[in-house]
Amino acid sequence: MRVFLRYLASAKSVRYWCQDETRLGLKTLTGRKITLKGVKPEGIVSWQRNNFYLYGVVEPASGDSFFWEFSHLDGTCFQDFLNLFSQLHPDSLNLIQLDNGSFHKCLDLKWPDNVIPIFQPPSSPELNPIERLWEHIKYELSWEHCTNLDELRHKLKLVLDSLSSEAVASICGWDYIVSALLSATS
Repeated sequence: MRVFLRYLASAKSVRYWCQDETRLGLKTLTGRKITLKGVKPEGIVSWQRNNFYLYGVVEPASGDSFFWEFSHLDGTCFQDFLNLFSQLHPDSLNLIQLDNGSFHKCLDLKWPDNVIPIFQPPSSPELNPIERLWEHIKYELSWEHCTNLDELRHKLKLVLDSLSSEAVASICGWDYIVSALLSATS
């Protein structure tokens, strides 16, 4: 609470973010394809199990975002992600909505001074707007056949680079969240 009051007294900005992780791998993501009725979609499918995790955070009101790749999910990777994010936004107090993953609540986790967690209720991913961004990214990567992780990383980079702040805000900026944020700041 003292951190929050210190930021309010300093007239620095307070920003609301939504954070989550997603796994991306070489197993082909199948999706919908337009075909004739009764015709099964065809495509090259890979069953390789190599993967990595994309940690991300988005600001629904502005569409600002930050992503970082890690090989797995754990408290150490999450701590590194928090530290990178905190350094990227040092002049604001960052309220981050996140799920109740065990690595988000590690006893040895050190929250940066400019980051305050807001834990959503258990088993409620539908409350986190970044989940829609993961769906969008995976839709864009559906039916992509990658033979190695570097190829997948390249295709992921193309998808992320194609997302403007306006597009991210359109995907993640749910009306009730943006309205609540705007009324809280006015």
